[in-house]
Amino acid sequence: MAAVVNGSRRLLTRSSTTLVLLPARPRPTSLAGLAAAHPSTTPVSLSNSSSFLFSTTSAVQAKGTQQHIRAGRKSQSVKKKNKGPARAGKPILPGERKAYRKRIVLSNSNAIDVPGLESLQPQDLAVSDPVSNPNIGRMLALPDALVDQLRAIESFKATQNFQLFKKPSLLLRSDTVALTARIQSEVGEQKKTVRVVVDGERIAGKSTLLQHAQAQGFLNEWLVFAIPEAQELTTACTEYAPVPKSDPLVFTQPNATYKILQTALAANGSLLDKYTTSRAYDDLVNPVPAGSTFTELINAAKEPDHAWPVWQALWSEICNADAGLPRPRVMFTLDGLAHIMRISDYRSPAFELIHSHDLLLVRFFVDALAGNTKFPHGAAILAATTYGNTPLNPTLDLAMAQRTAEQKLKAAKAGDGTDITVPQPEPYFRHYDDRVSAAMKNVEVMTLKGLNRTEARALLEYWAASGLLRERIDEAAVAQSLMLSGNGVVGEMERVHLLSLRA
Repeated sequence: MAAVVNGSRRLLTRSSTTLVLLPARPRPTSLAGLAAAHPSTTPVSLSNSSSFLFSTTSAVQAKGTQQHIRAGRKSQSVKKKNKGPARAGKPILPGERKAYRKRIVLSNSNAIDVPGLESLQPQDLAVSDPVSNPNIGRMLALPDALVDQLRAIESFKATQNFQLFKKPSLLLRSDTVALTARIQSEVGEQKKTVRVVVDGERIAGKSTLLQHAQAQGFLNEWLVFAIPEAQELTTACTEYAPVPKSDPLVFTQPNATYKILQTALAANGSLLDKYTTSRAYDDLVNPVPAGSTFTELINAAKEPDHAWPVWQALWSEICNADAGLPRPRVMFTLDGLAHIMRISDYRSPAFELIHSHDLLLVRFFVDALAGNTKFPHGAAILAATTYGNTPLNPTLDLAMAQRTAEQKLKAAKAGDGTDITVPQPEPYFRHYDDRVSAAMKNVEVMTLKGLNRTEARALLEYWAASGLLRERIDEAAVAQSLMLSGNGVVGEMERVHLLSLRA
């Protein structure tokens, strides 16, 4: 049937008796026809045209290998991705990467044994006078039993370089001996409470200083508790539960409490067997009779849900003021103070953010640090700041600056005439935390600085004796190391000399 043009439909009316079909006007299919149909167009030369405009052959010749695309249909060329070779072996188990990242290696069987390396003894940390203490500025090895105790409370860090040496050793610094000698005098002899916050720049050795204090506690047979990472208590990564009928609402952390009880039991097992309870605890899920050992009291927490009542019972025994009861000295340490001096990431049932001090385990340490908890038998409450992963906390920074200035002002009255000004809070800043200011009101701040020349030389000589530093250790090398490490920052010295040797 012939094609019908658009205008032919007008002829199809009701009055017409005969169907008239007009022939369709032929379309021009050549350049000559186009020129005739459009005379106003510039004439095109046909001498070089060997084929028609709409010829398939001419389109292929002009455009090469371009494929024809049919109208009304989209074609998409999808190239399969190369997935690579199939994975050989079993898949990575849940938590395996975290375990590898946090693994602690404390010895290297291929390392050189340093000749003349002595072990750390309790008397090495008891004398604060550098003249009468010849061990200041020396490397001392940790005994094997002490290493097991420190490992049980997770005192070692994955960033420390103990895996490069034959056995873990610590440098006896003057700042370390000053702190440990004070703890030995006030806690061990006078049964007082020492509350110190260790501050200093990044990788200055604050966590290592806590290790020295923990080692002193184990060597003196004190009861040592430790929170190795404070951020695990406030970053909403562990379970929590509200305490029924508490007003204001407070929360327990069963798994975290159970963990600290078990680590204390693993590190202080033989010590806990020497002390017994003064009364029976029948209100526990697993009742404990009077005269039971502290080990039996801790073992009453069979599950994490039973941990917090057992924790309260244990500390009521430790803080018992009865002079006739033998009780151990206590050392409680925490690393990462800024994480517990802020609003936590937990939410209340009303979906409001919970303050860190409303978590009972955190509040217990904060009360001990602030001096609200009394320890009649002596205690050392130590906390260290961290600047590798820490939240902004203007209240804590201001409080520490104030305590530092007050300590300098007190020392200035004794003979130093330096002008010292105590920092004051900004009058128009509204984000200060009164609870944090009250907790930091009566603490002592110890600022940890870099190594002196004697300590830096002892550290370099120890690295050289271990076979890691193959250069001559003289005064020029020591001066160069101090200069490159920012005036004796321990972590910077490790970066300078041991960075290429890290596993």
